[in-house]
Formats: sequence, C-alpha cells, structure tokens
Amino acid sequence: MRRRDFITLLGGAAFAWPLAVRAQQPAMPVIGFLHAATPSSYALAGLRQGLKEAGYVEGENVAVEYRWANNDAHRLPELAAELVHRRVDVIVPLASVAAALAAKEATQAISIVFGNGGDPVESGLVASLNRPGGNITGISSQSGELGGKQIGLLHQLLPHAVRFAILVKPGNPTNDALIRDAQAAALAVGGQIEVFAVSTNGEIDTAFANLIQKRTEALLITTDAFFADRRAQLVTLTARHILPSIYPFRDYAEAGGLMTYGPNLTERDRRVGLYVGRILKGEKPADLPIEQSSKFELVINAETAKALGLTIPPSVLAIADDVIE
Repeated sequence: MRRRDFITLLGGAAFAWPLAVRAQQPAMPVIGFLHAATPSSYALAGLRQGLKEAGYVEGENVAVEYRWANNDAHRLPELAAELVHRRVDVIVPLASVAAALAAKEATQAISIVFGNGGDPVESGLVASLNRPGGNITGISSQSGELGGKQIGLLHQLLPHAVRFAILVKPGNPTNDALIRDAQAAALAVGGQIEVFAVSTNGEIDTAFANLIQKRTEALLITTDAFFADRRAQLVTLTARHILPSIYPFRDYAEAGGLMTYGPNLTERDRRVGLYVGRILKGEKPADLPIEQSSKFELVINAETAKALGLTIPPSVLAIADDVIE
C-alpha cells in the first residue's frame, strides 16, 4: 500500500471513530412537565431536588419539556397530547387532578407520575393505592380531607366565630370532599359555612363584597392553581377587609397571609422527582404504589395577626411548624 493511501485510510478511520462513539451514546431522557397554571405560580425546587437525588440534573443528563395551561383547564388535553407527540419518557402533571387526568387520557404507553391533592382512586386516576396498575403512579397529599382541620384552626383562633366561608374554584375535583369536611367541622362548633365559587378576578372582588355584607368572620381559601396565581390579590383583600383567613400552603403566609395549613409541597414534589428517577432507570409505574403525604405544616404570620388585631393562642403557637415574625 502506498504511503499516501495509508494516511488517507488512517485519516478516514480517525474521522469515523468519534462518529461511531457518538452514535453509541444513549439519547438524553426527556421529562414532560404539565401544569394547569403559570410558571410564576409554582416553584419547581422540590421536583428538581428529587431528580437530583435520583441522579438526574436538568440540562446535564435529562431534558424537560414544559407545558403550562395558564389557568385554562381546557388546554390541558391539548398540552398532554403535545407531550405524547414529543415522545417524552415520563409525563409529570403536578398540582392538579385535571392535569393528571388529561395525561392519563392522552396515553396508556408513556409513564405518568403525578403529584396532587386529590383522592387518586375517587378521581379515577388509579384502581387502588397499593396496586395502581397501568402506566400511572404518584404522590397524593389528600388536600381535600383537610377542610375540617382548617376550620378547627380558625375556631381556635376565633372561638366566638360562627359565620365561616369557603372560597372555591368550580370544577376542582377536591372541592366536594373539602366542603363536606369543613361543613361538619363548622356545625360541630355551632357555626355555619357558606361556599363562594369564583372563576375570575371580578368574581373574587364580588365574593369579598358579599363576604363583608354577610359579616363573615373567618374565611377558608382552598387549593387550586387559579388561587395560587392570585395569591397576592387574595392576601391583599383579606387584609383590606380585616378578614382572618386560612390558606392551603405556606407560600400564602410568606406573601402576608395570616395562617396556612396543608402539605409541604416541596417535600411532596421531591418524592415525585424520586419516583421519576426510578422510572427512568427502568422501574414500572404499576409496581410503584401511590404514596400519601404524611407531613402537613401549620405556618402563622405573626405580623399579619398583629395587623388584624389578633392574639394567637398559646395552644395554636405550640403546634405551629413555623411562625413568621
């Protein structure tokens, strides 16, 4: 073989070798993220922490396709279908039963790991908690069962209050259970409770005008992506009308809300991330039982209590997980 031919052959092999190595490298797995609200309404620190603990870091060894419905629940099926068309490896619908149901309707082949506050059996997501079956599993925080506890906390703070109210977003699957729970708790302390359903900013303003007209003494604001996106508006209105209120998650208290009681979302989403990591490593959703959040936290904003002219009873302070001064 002539020297020039040998060099050409060697050069061609050297060029082909890195291409062959690159061709053998596995494609980066892709997670499809689905949420009913807006990017500004939801923190992703917990999910990313869980993924990191499972060995996955976005942009390094896993990619994420984000789909936000911007508070238009009618878009969820379309967005879920986009993720299926994108052929993601796992779909992660967070903080919304409707988003999880949309993902389930969109595919029976792609794994789904949800994290929300509804009853996954009652809502039709899975057949049972221990054996979810099919392509779906996740973490449930059972927020719909907290209404009684939240009304009880309001009663401890305002022992003479008898006129309670609940603010709900129509169509949220957790509403019925939460309202039943809250109504029973209100009746148990000799009180009554009225439900206000709102879907727009204007309806929120109208609802608050009615609350004041009816001399409502305490308000429970329920969990919904619609409310999370309007956190500042709700906190401002309750302060303006001097209406003691309890909210579902600690970020309301951090924004100036009086009191929150509900699941630790960062911890719930961390566990979602861990489940996603296990599935990316080969485990099947059908083999992963639905986990239920066991950590709930009471957060009190002492500055807001003072502004409302309220003294937090020692019995409530004693069980608080955090007091914001």
